[in-house]
Amino acid sequence: MSAHRHPFDPLTPGEIQLAATILQHHVPESGIVFRVITLWEPPKAEMVPFLDLEHGGDKMATPPARVARVQAYVDKVLSEFKVHLDQQAVIAHESLHVRHSHIDADYMRRAELACLADPRVKEHVAALKLPEGATVIAEPWTYGTDGISDMTGRVTMCWFYMRLSADPDANYYAYPLDLCVELSDALEVVKILRLPSGEDDRAEAGKPNEFDRGKIHGSSEYYPTLSSPPRTTVKPYHVSQPEGPSFSIRGNKIAWEKWTMRVGFNYREGMTLHDVRFQGRSLFYRLSLAEMFVPYGDPRAPYPRKAAFDLGNDGAGLCANNLKLGCDCLGHIKYFDGWLASNAGMPLKMPNVICCHEIDDGILWKHTNTRTGNAAVTRSRVLVLQTIITASNYEYIFLFYFGQDASIHYEVRATGILSTAPIAMGTTVPYGTVVAPGVLAPFHQHLFCLRIDPALDGRHNSLVVEESHPLPVSDAAVHNPFGVGYATRSTTVARETGLDLDHAANRVFKMVNERRRNPTTGTPVGFRLVPCYSQPLLAHPTSFHAKRSEFGAHAVWVTRYDDDELFPAGKFTMQSAGGEGIASWIAARREGADGKGGKVRDEDIVVWHTFGSTHNPRAEDWPVMPCEKMVVGLKPVNFFERNPALDVPVATQAAGLSVLVEEGGGVSRGREQPTAPESIELVCLAGGGFDCWLDNPWIGPVAMVA
Repeated sequence: MSAHRHPFDPLTPGEIQLAATILQHHVPESGIVFRVITLWEPPKAEMVPFLDLEHGGDKMATPPARVARVQAYVDKVLSEFKVHLDQQAVIAHESLHVRHSHIDADYMRRAELACLADPRVKEHVAALKLPEGATVIAEPWTYGTDGISDMTGRVTMCWFYMRLSADPDANYYAYPLDLCVELSDALEVVKILRLPSGEDDRAEAGKPNEFDRGKIHGSSEYYPTLSSPPRTTVKPYHVSQPEGPSFSIRGNKIAWEKWTMRVGFNYREGMTLHDVRFQGRSLFYRLSLAEMFVPYGDPRAPYPRKAAFDLGNDGAGLCANNLKLGCDCLGHIKYFDGWLASNAGMPLKMPNVICCHEIDDGILWKHTNTRTGNAAVTRSRVLVLQTIITASNYEYIFLFYFGQDASIHYEVRATGILSTAPIAMGTTVPYGTVVAPGVLAPFHQHLFCLRIDPALDGRHNSLVVEESHPLPVSDAAVHNPFGVGYATRSTTVARETGLDLDHAANRVFKMVNERRRNPTTGTPVGFRLVPCYSQPLLAHPTSFHAKRSEFGAHAVWVTRYDDDELFPAGKFTMQSAGGEGIASWIAARREGADGKGGKVRDEDIVVWHTFGSTHNPRAEDWPVMPCEKMVVGLKPVNFFERNPALDVPVATQAAGLSVLVEEGGGVSRGREQPTAPESIELVCLAGGGFDCWLDNPWIGPVAMVA
């Protein structure tokens, strides 16, 4: 069944069903509720030799076995199984007592219905005396650990909102209600709270106050059929590639320009990239967004429970959008489908979850020779791999950009609707913004962790920290009499650690292969991490926010590779108490018997970059926020002997087919441009220097020098 599958390819629908069948035969008398059936990626020690043979042209290389990772509730206990698909056998099993699986749409819907059906909740809703025709919405959230409730059972919080319009697309976040309900794992109401409405208020049991009808307003709709008519000034924009796209795809392998890579997809990380190469040279073994954490900064209980691990708790793959033609991607699009598993173990198709296309990205490189007037300019073509998730109120757009200059950029765009809370009219608090009458948008952070598994010309890599510092003035040992000199200082990281950014010193993080030298510079070949400068986690180190998201303490981490370390906040974030993430891994190895476990120089390493946004909402973020962009770069540093994009064809009008716009906005189609003269005679005046300027319409001002 798996003979034609590459070891990095996600499980096929047939393999998912086979894994479920094998497990059902393994525990025939038990009740099984499947949660995850995904590829258990082959050990790196087995994959690297296979990849070497594969890229060496050995078509008979034996691939590692196809193995499925299965998480399921067996007799109501969450367990993880390792299922060998070729042998059709369960080869490992671990019971995960007091662990909780991710949530899904089905559970959330059942939680909402159970909450709204409870007689006590109905009494509290009635006490609000909502306007006639109003619809009450209960939005379930996972319980962010705060040290108050017992976390051995799954707990769900339901936050209440009101939709005034009968249209189901109306923005119910515009009317948060003074009501919060806590549900047990059995979906039974445990606690009902009246939410605070001011800075000095506290949540308490008891019926809520009557809804203040002064909060009713008509300016919070965003959906096209409910909001103001759209502007009519935007004219059509079409992307034309008359000869088709420049990429080619076979299965999950993409080839574009000098790049090759394999695309993966799983329930938790969503899109993953494997075996990324440029001109056949190995760059990265694996790239993925490993975790994201959204902690809210409202200190009043129960709001500290709003602490969302949108990958660990929800799953980027589970929340992935269908990027069907027409809106999310433009041009010639290749889609990749994803396959997940239902609770019954049946294959569940996620259509069009990744889109692949090309975009024009402006000028790639240019130079005009001011003495001849000749210009050489190339335009940048970029390959885009995009996926989008919806996590309750927010959308996150994740994009990898591959450049012709061998650069990679990873971009996150946050959009969607702010998560809101009720506030009394005329009241403000220091940890949120009032965006509409009675609507508070609390301050919060979005923290992402990009996992970078470098393989720069081989597995053995190092991390170098480079800083730029001014040279001392007129020092005897350094000739710097004018005080303008500066130099770099580099330190190769020896042990696993977390590192911070330093803008003042232009701190740079370079992944290098010390065994391979650039023949021109004499330095190790490498790639530089271009970080997204952002604020680290603001929650106090003793808080559960901090304990549960250890990766948020530093911007850059370096660890020694371990097949089992994919998620920097730990494998199971649902109601976790902390102490299981990246800092804990490092501490455990540092305290090991031989003290050598954390060595990372000239080893198989992983670099992790934490970045994000401290989002203090604006009025302009309401009712739906424009995209906020965060970009991380990976750029070659002395990896090549010269500009790897030097051979990109120069830009021409014949290829670009640009159109001249006339005054007033009209266009002149097919109009010939004035022809540049073959030569320009410059008259040199006596005395030398820049005596005058000739305004040349083809090459701009030209200096006349004697």
